[in-house]
Order: sequence, then C-alpha cells, then structure tokens
Amino acid sequence: MEGDFIKINKWLLPLSWCYGVAVNFRNTLFSIGILKSRSFNVPIISVGNITVGGTGKTPHVEYLIKLLKDKCHVAVLSRGYKRKSNGYIKATAQTTMPEIGDEPYQMKQKFPDITVAVDQNRCHGIDQLTSDDAQLDVILLDDAFQHRYVKPGINILLVDYHRLVIYDTLLPAGRLREPLSGKDRADIVIVTKCPQNLKPMEYRVITKAMNLYPYQQLFFTTLKYGELQPLFPKLAQPAQLEQLQSQHVLLLTGIASPEQMVNDLSPLTAHLSPLTFSDHHEFKRKDIELINETFAALPSPKTIVTTEKDATRLLTTTGLSEEVCKNLYVLPIEICFMQEQHTTFNNQILSYVHKNSRNSILAKSKDDHKSHDSNRAGNRPRTISFRNN
Repeated sequence: MEGDFIKINKWLLPLSWCYGVAVNFRNTLFSIGILKSRSFNVPIISVGNITVGGTGKTPHVEYLIKLLKDKCHVAVLSRGYKRKSNGYIKATAQTTMPEIGDEPYQMKQKFPDITVAVDQNRCHGIDQLTSDDAQLDVILLDDAFQHRYVKPGINILLVDYHRLVIYDTLLPAGRLREPLSGKDRADIVIVTKCPQNLKPMEYRVITKAMNLYPYQQLFFTTLKYGELQPLFPKLAQPAQLEQLQSQHVLLLTGIASPEQMVNDLSPLTAHLSPLTFSDHHEFKRKDIELINETFAALPSPKTIVTTEKDATRLLTTTGLSEEVCKNLYVLPIEICFMQEQHTTFNNQILSYVHKNSRNSILAKSKDDHKSHDSNRAGNRPRTISFRNN
C-alpha cells in the first residue's frame, strides 16, 4: 500500500530532519504556553490538513455550510490564498475573485447568504467577524489546522487517500508540513477522495494504520459529482455526466490532487485526456493557448470539463477560443460519507453548535428541551459534554 500512494525523495531526508526540528520547536512553544492559543466565545470549527497539496478542504467546508446554514448564522474565514489584497476583507456581492481568492469566492457565489471573510491573521479575522455581527453562531476556519494561535472547538483533519500521511514524510523529501504526531490534535480525522468501491479490508487496514486515540473519530468520504454546468450559459445548456459516454473529454484542472477525478471520470467517457496545472494556478496567455490547441487536437465529438475552483479563475481570463467556450463545462463536486457515517458526523457537529451557540435554531431548541427536562426532573439541569480542545 505504501508504494501505491507515496514517493519519497530519500536524498532530501537530511533537510526534512532539519525542517522537523524547527516545526517541533514551534509546536513545543505552544505546548508549554510560550506561544498562546486563543479561545473565543463563538463556536469555531477548523478544517485543514498537515500536508502540502489539496485534500478536499473546500467541498468539506461546503458540506458543513449546507449542514448548518438553515439552523445557524454561519461565517467562513479563510486566509484567501493567492489573493491580490491584504488584511481583513468581508466579501459582498460585488467582491471579485482576485480580492479574496478562488476558494472563498466560490463559496460566496454558491452560498450568498452566509458570511465569507479572509484574513491571514485568523485571530484578528475572528475578532472582526464577531465585532461586525453579534448574532454570529459558528465560524468555519478554512485551512487552519496549523494556525495554532486559534483554539477551535472542533479540529477536523483531512487526509488524502492517495497520499496517506502515515506513509509520508516531512518536507522537502515528502509532503508533510509537520510531523505525523500533529494528527493527535484532531478531534475528527477524515480520509478523503476514497474510491467509491473501497473494500471492507481497506477500511480496516487504514483504520489500524492511522493509530488514532480513543477521543478521535475516523471517517471516510468520497467524491460525488453533480450536473455539468456550462461556464458560459449563453453558449450551451446543462448536461448530464452520462452524455460524456460518447465524448472525448479534456479534463482541465488546476488543483493539487486530481487523481480521484481522473479515476472516476475515465470509465464514463470514450477517452479522457487530463490537462493539469498547479494548485490555484493563475492562467496566463500561454496557458490559454495550450488549452485551445489541446482541445482543438481532440477528435469530435468532444467536451472540456473543469472544476468549480478552476472556473472562478478561467472567468477572469481572455483568449479562450470560441470552440472551447461553447464546449466548456464545470463539474460540481460534493463529498459523500461512506459506510453510512454521515449521521454520526452530522450529530457530532450539530451537538457542538447546539451546546455552544446562543442565537441559532439549535440553541433555542436546546433551551426549550432543557426547560422541558427540568420540569420533568425537578428542575435538574441536563448537560451535554463535548471535548473542546
């Protein structure tokens, strides 16, 4: 299994050792209290990883948004990676993608009623959000597992199935941004981008290899795809994935880990040609020319498919050929919990917000339920416990 997932550059292992010393020193400073982690009065859920590269943070944050948005006033706080701005910015309907970054922009476009903000200083960002809105119920921190100045109520660690951290090593020889022991800070660990046909034996092998503590819960998620949406709606109509069966498909991605998309889409098409760029890639003129030329060379019938994150950046470019524009579709991605684990996960998240939020529907339901229980049990209060690390 190790050989299937990870390639280690053994020549760089001495540098990885030096890097590990520095990271361990920083973590020790937090452990002994020289560097301080702040707690906040608002419920905070952090979603992140300990590796370089994508583990599916955005679709998992979007899952949490969908779970909570009708019950709570939700805010998402991100650093806004590769944005063309500085400091704290709270997104509005007029905010552009370069101002806040592709992933926050994507979330604001999909969920216009929630609050989305960016700030590299997460503590400052939380202070601003809570100052701007006293009714805020919960803050979702995007990509903040290593931002230890904030002490979240729930720490969610994402692990890519295709690059399991248990077989990886520290930068620069591997992809780990901190030692494997960093996973011990997580309340929830999710193995992401799993094949939909993952065998029971593989669940057991990964579960044992992850070697989690009793207080940690392990979940598995896979990718779920929606209806194809034209990037330029005036030129084409929405389409179903089944319509790709007779098509030659150019899969255009600028994400860190497209392997599972390639695996999932390959059986659904006549032929799949991946055209991959680096994560958060800013498409330049030469890239647009490459896209045009690559798509023109494919035999007909043909379609070009890209991700929602890439679509936000493609919309800011110029020079796409008319042929590309007419056949360019965006493939929405959601996550789906495996082994019927969604109920357990949902209940854990809702219970935490239920306990700590004062304004949400959940909190009002909690107060009503506690009052009802008190009347039945001689005003004896009912308590709900949750590990708050």
